[in-house]
Amino acid sequence: MTRRLALVVLPLLLALTGCTSGTADDDPAPRPAAAERPSPFRDCSTLSTAPTATSPGSATPTPTTPGTPGPAGGGQALPELTLSCFTGGAPVALRDVAGPAVINVWASWCGPCRKELPAFQRLSERTAGHLQVVGVNTQDSRGGAQSIGEDFGVRFPILVDQGDALQRELKRKAFPLTLFVDAQGRIRHIDATGALDDAQLAKLVRQHLDLAVPA
Repeated sequence: MTRRLALVVLPLLLALTGCTSGTADDDPAPRPAAAERPSPFRDCSTLSTAPTATSPGSATPTPTTPGTPGPAGGGQALPELTLSCFTGGAPVALRDVAGPAVINVWASWCGPCRKELPAFQRLSERTAGHLQVVGVNTQDSRGGAQSIGEDFGVRFPILVDQGDALQRELKRKAFPLTLFVDAQGRIRHIDATGALDDAQLAKLVRQHLDLAVPA
């Protein structure tokens, strides 16, 4: 009787043991959450330092008299907003961003934003040291923004506007939205015409910031 009972119970125990260990071994490791993955974006520590590079092949600014307005004259100051940096660290006062700068407002769910972001990355590379390219990620999730940075190779610094504070201050609701800011911190132009390409960006930078972008 005892032997017969053992023959019945032993297979059941082996089956239970096999399912338990097999489940643990076969489960794939979960993908790290966005907050745990290294950020693709640069940190924001240099945004308050004015571009000063003079290396050959970089963008070439047209000389202006210190303290004078940019090419178009006038212009409004950047809003008094303080935004967090995607990579962490100290929050950044928008008015402390040293120009000339191009500030692109975007979200991962915005089709035209995704289309133009690679052109902004190329602009940041071609004008390194002469122009700051900054992103403001708004009304978005951290995971969505991080995935865009990883997938599209976006590396320039990103500020985070969890609501739409910047757009409300500017009284603009369009996506994407791009601000062209001169060396005195004045907004010379706000573009909301849709996805911009390399040629359009170069033209706008030249027209509103008097800066030539290398091809």
